[in-house]
Amino acid sequence: MSPKLFSRFQLGPIDLPNRIVVSPMCQYMAEEGAANDWHLMHYGNLSIGAGGLLIFEATHISAQGRISHGCLGLYDEETERALGRVVNFCREHGQAKLGVQLAHAGRKGSAKTPMMGGAALQVDENPWETVAPSALAFADGWHTPKMMETEDLSRVKAEFVDSAERAVRLGFDVIELHAAHGYLLNQFTSPLSNQRTDAYGGSDVSNRLKYPLEIFDAVKAVVPDHVALGARISGSDWVKDGLNPEEMIVFAKELQKRGCHFADVTSGQLDSRQKIEFSPGFNLPFSKQVKSDTTMAAMGVGMITSPVQAEEAITSGATDLIAIARAAMDDPRWSWRAAQEFGVDIEYAPNYQRCHPSVWKR
Repeated sequence: MSPKLFSRFQLGPIDLPNRIVVSPMCQYMAEEGAANDWHLMHYGNLSIGAGGLLIFEATHISAQGRISHGCLGLYDEETERALGRVVNFCREHGQAKLGVQLAHAGRKGSAKTPMMGGAALQVDENPWETVAPSALAFADGWHTPKMMETEDLSRVKAEFVDSAERAVRLGFDVIELHAAHGYLLNQFTSPLSNQRTDAYGGSDVSNRLKYPLEIFDAVKAVVPDHVALGARISGSDWVKDGLNPEEMIVFAKELQKRGCHFADVTSGQLDSRQKIEFSPGFNLPFSKQVKSDTTMAAMGVGMITSPVQAEEAITSGATDLIAIARAAMDDPRWSWRAAQEFGVDIEYAPNYQRCHPSVWKR
């Protein structure tokens, strides 16, 4: 029996050749938000044989919305031109369908890169003002963000729309809104970071979902039917009284009503007090719940490293698609190795046909 991992999958309007997705992974190598040769190398390499869909790293909708000085952006002509060079290279030489994750860091912005310790930027490191649903710092030693007022809410929504329009112009097949990992839209959904008393906050989850859903609606209105639109959502904050799986499903169902094609289901990273029990596939129970309770495609993530593990996750009904991150960075030909392990014949990029196992391995 052919492995489901290599069966075709219809992701909204996009026909994927297999169920393997390269998950967004921040590179922290941009220059003033602009992609450069690092991204050309990194994404060009991954587009050849890592998976059927390659989703570019968190790509920020404004300079203020970046995590760090090194974060990628898509918010003006220069960042659009620079990213377009990378997209065009992947189109010409790679095989994967291409996606982009649009993001705003919120209170987790104005930070050093993880390689530099990941702490908040200090006065002599060119920090910037951060914004969030409430004036609550991410952790001790972090900037206290400005609580977003009406004009801030309107501006950020317009920035998401502008970046989505730029992504469409660049020809991305898939757009994913980042509403997880403690960044701005996740900050609105969680009661730990959203303590507003207006229509956008409070104990009622429908209020906390209001702004992220407004963002989705605004983006949906400018994304054409031939582009798949989804969201990365969180299943749990892993902190007492934080976002929980029941609220995740409320969010997922509301996204589905609005024409969302998929949910990329992860968890954590919103609150420094989190207690996550890391284990292979630890987020799969959340994607299984989305798959069970909605008709959207579910994308599973979290310490999925081997082809056998990925196949089991799909055949067990835990997810429709497998998103791999570190495993793809470790082996940019992950899908090739998986195909060989299962004895599946897959197509290689034109310039790499000469290394197809059928040509030289006997």
